[in-house]
Amino acid sequence: KNSQHWGPPHPLHAIRVTCTGSCGVSHKANDAAWVVEESYFNSSLSLADKGSLSAGEHSFPFQFLLPATAPTSFEGPFGKIVHQVRAAIHTPRFSKDHNCSLVFYILSPLNLNSIPDIEQPNVASATKKFSYKLVKTGSVVLTASTDLRGYVVGQALRLHADIENQSGKDTSPVVASLLQKVSYKAKRWIHDVRTIAEVEGAGVKAWRRAQWHEQILVPALPQSALPGCSLIHIDYYLQVSLKAPEATVTLPVFIGNIAVNHAPLSPGPGLGLPPGVPALVVPSAPPQEEAEAAAGGPHFLDPVSLSTKSHSQQQPPLGTLGSVPGAPAPGPQDGSPAPHPLHPPLCISTGATVPYFAEGSGGPVPTTSTLILPPEYSSWGYPYEAPPSYEQSCGDVDHSLTPES
Repeated sequence: KNSQHWGPPHPLHAIRVTCTGSCGVSHKANDAAWVVEESYFNSSLSLADKGSLSAGEHSFPFQFLLPATAPTSFEGPFGKIVHQVRAAIHTPRFSKDHNCSLVFYILSPLNLNSIPDIEQPNVASATKKFSYKLVKTGSVVLTASTDLRGYVVGQALRLHADIENQSGKDTSPVVASLLQKVSYKAKRWIHDVRTIAEVEGAGVKAWRRAQWHEQILVPALPQSALPGCSLIHIDYYLQVSLKAPEATVTLPVFIGNIAVNHAPLSPGPGLGLPPGVPALVVPSAPPQEEAEAAAGGPHFLDPVSLSTKSHSQQQPPLGTLGSVPGAPAPGPQDGSPAPHPLHPPLCISTGATVPYFAEGSGGPVPTTSTLILPPEYSSWGYPYEAPPSYEQSCGDVDHSLTPES
């Protein structure tokens, strides 16, 4: 635009627009001085040559073809993926140039069905032996599973945990946490680990077997991996743990934009495990503790149901989802994808107010709803020992979805 107060025609050398997409990473939080950068596209157009602009408004249409390989937009404390258009009016010497810029957002939808073995059971188990009352020993077997390996925003992640307390001492409460690990490749890999949501169940009494069924509603989160970007990688994990005795199980999960279209293979509320997973072998109690085990109550094969003590997410009614701009409609109660196609939402940030986009929305909507961002969203801690990588957790996987070592 050429403002009216310029009066006479305004001389210019050129009007140029530039469209860029790039990623920058720093080794310090919230520092825009990037130590490593990579570019995805950089195109320029000249809209006007040397001449002058008369007073008034002038329109110069233009367009750029974006590459299909451009990664999804992302913003984090140690780096960002930014796509923007810059315009400049270049004026003669000693005159002030006029510049402006506009950031736009790209969503390259992650189809969860394209991830290898996404339909396979997601289950893991850990056994912890420990001592108590000075001379006695026992063990606890912790098994955790989820109904799927991949989820989309607004979908319920259904958790099932089986805990066998093979000792005369009660366990601590069981805790399940949805973790996000963002890895930034600066001079070395920096891992920003956050707890997205957390739910706590009761402990298990001595010589008892208990089962725990819970769910976590997947909030607005950036997609896993960020395909197309080699400097930033995102992983998600469900971690189920006991503090006493110390036992932890970590399940990798994927967050994408297109839901898994395969029926869940992991167990429902029943007692069985997914196909191909061996049944748990329950050893007998040590000889010196047989009497105590007999007095401890029901046998291990008669599990009790654990109650939930606290949940970091507010449990909204089903209709609440519709009040969140762009949020997908609730799916069937069995966890299967919705019967009609959904426009994949775009979440670009890990910050306290996450820009959240969907088809038809005019701009970013801060996700301050407790449904989308749990109230106990923790701040990052660095240095932090990161959870195992997908490769360590799952064996052979697609290396394009795993950061380099």
